[in-house]
Amino acid sequence: MSVSCASLNSRIFVACFSLPFWGRGSHYSSMIIPKKRTLSDVLEQSLSAYASQPALSFVNSTPITYSALSQAVHYVSQMLVAIGIGKGDHVALIGENSPNWGIAYLGITTMGAVVVPVLPDFSAPEMSSIINHSQARVVFVSSKLHGKLNLGELPGVEALVLLNTLQPITEPDEAQRHTDYGLPRIEQQAHPLELPRPAEDDLAAIIYTSGTTGKPKGVMLTHKALVSNVMGTYMVQDMRSTDRLVSILPLPHTYECTLGFLLPMATGAAVYYLEKPPSASVLIPAMQKIRPTMMLLVPLVIEKIYQNKIRPELTSTALKSKLYGFAPMRKLMHRLAASKLHKAMGGRLRFFGIGGARLSFEVEQFLFEGKFPYSVGYGLTEAAPLISGCVPKIVRFRCAGYGLPNQEVKIHEPNPQTGEGEILVRGDNLMLGYYKNPELSDAQFIDGWLRTGDLGVLDRKGYVKIMGRSKNMILSASGENIYPEEIEEVINKNELVLESLVYEMKGKLMARVLLDKELIMNKIKSMHQTAHDLTKAVEDYTDKVMAEILATVNANVARFARLSAIVEQVEPFEKTPTQKIKRYMYYK
Repeated sequence: MSVSCASLNSRIFVACFSLPFWGRGSHYSSMIIPKKRTLSDVLEQSLSAYASQPALSFVNSTPITYSALSQAVHYVSQMLVAIGIGKGDHVALIGENSPNWGIAYLGITTMGAVVVPVLPDFSAPEMSSIINHSQARVVFVSSKLHGKLNLGELPGVEALVLLNTLQPITEPDEAQRHTDYGLPRIEQQAHPLELPRPAEDDLAAIIYTSGTTGKPKGVMLTHKALVSNVMGTYMVQDMRSTDRLVSILPLPHTYECTLGFLLPMATGAAVYYLEKPPSASVLIPAMQKIRPTMMLLVPLVIEKIYQNKIRPELTSTALKSKLYGFAPMRKLMHRLAASKLHKAMGGRLRFFGIGGARLSFEVEQFLFEGKFPYSVGYGLTEAAPLISGCVPKIVRFRCAGYGLPNQEVKIHEPNPQTGEGEILVRGDNLMLGYYKNPELSDAQFIDGWLRTGDLGVLDRKGYVKIMGRSKNMILSASGENIYPEEIEEVINKNELVLESLVYEMKGKLMARVLLDKELIMNKIKSMHQTAHDLTKAVEDYTDKVMAEILATVNANVARFARLSAIVEQVEPFEKTPTQKIKRYMYYK
């Protein structure tokens, strides 16, 4: 059976996907399809099918059921109507991951208001700017983040609601007195207020991104866009009412919100949240307790686990290092290490989704050869967000799966020799545009197709391979395309490199490299350097490492992609919420 049909002309390469192919790897027919593609319809269907099953919880708490979730959501909607919020009004949501965050999100959207999720890592001025720009009338805020808000700078805000209690704040210090999370007492109302209902094409959320361009934009997503992406994702990777997820990514990011919150809600799965930042000492015990079947994360998380735990163990002796350099032995060692990692994560994982940034070559090689149940997906906020992905059993190395079957993906003006070009996508999942920015919105579309700004290749079997951002691409003096991300992969293979950034300066190709100084120090100490000459030894060793990196890179890349120089990056790179380096800050 053909899984894709492709046509190639001088301008466009399009892949079309058939639903029967996706049906082989999922249980799409078992998903309860809502009558209308609105979040209120999805919640009602889930209440009907999964009322007594666990829905949301902190790791060490008793889960709330879908029945209790629905009651709490209805309470929040009633409260908003009582405050004076109506269909189409904007409500900001600021807080750490918690069951109450999800309740507030649904309470806002299912009565037709528009949620404006704000990342908790934003600074106080950024939060105020987003609240004012979005014209939010009410703000839900956690006690931890309440101090970042200055009502004097928020003239349009009429009420604050404490996320911990889901109750309006009436006194200035009330937020600090309620640090624990809990559901409000829900009593039968004698005269419940009538709630408006959203339509498919109504605006559901405005997502403010902090991208690598340094210019946050308010992405407008409708109910239809979000639910369409939930349904398309399910066609690729089924989720069941027996599934359990441990959530570690911030819910205001569309990746976690759509795939780690809305999709589980639509399928009756249970989601567990951490009450502390996801360090290894917090995450591993949580996974041992919950034994999740599915998980979503950004590359940085698994890359740190590999660099700090797995790679050192695989090369801990001279013999192991030698064996690791032999491909058949490396694959065996990867298989054993991956099995150990799977057990450490609870032993039940069947889907380990990675997205939000580029996964390093070395770490994906470990996951792929170790037969770990991972899958790399590709998407962006403007597409609600998933564009491509696949089940772990058909993962192709260094690819980001197939385009979702209810969307269209194509390559715009592909290079005749390489097939490379900008990735475009079309479907019901696309944004309406950027809030209060029609010029930028218009520039983001070509004849109804969303311009992703990413360069890629779409092969004849439908797999998407991401080459890099079009804005990052460097044109060599002789006309060849240079993708900084590919050179960075070569640099990052060095065990002493934490991160790197390749850029152009005055016509020359340069690189900034952040080294693991702790590992360098340990290596020097192992060579029996004395404390008296330790500082000088670190400097000399660093110079030696930098020279070796430069030589290795230039020996392993094309002539036109060779580096002129590399410089040490002393401080960690500034990152976006999805842990991508803010490149624009270093193009000087």
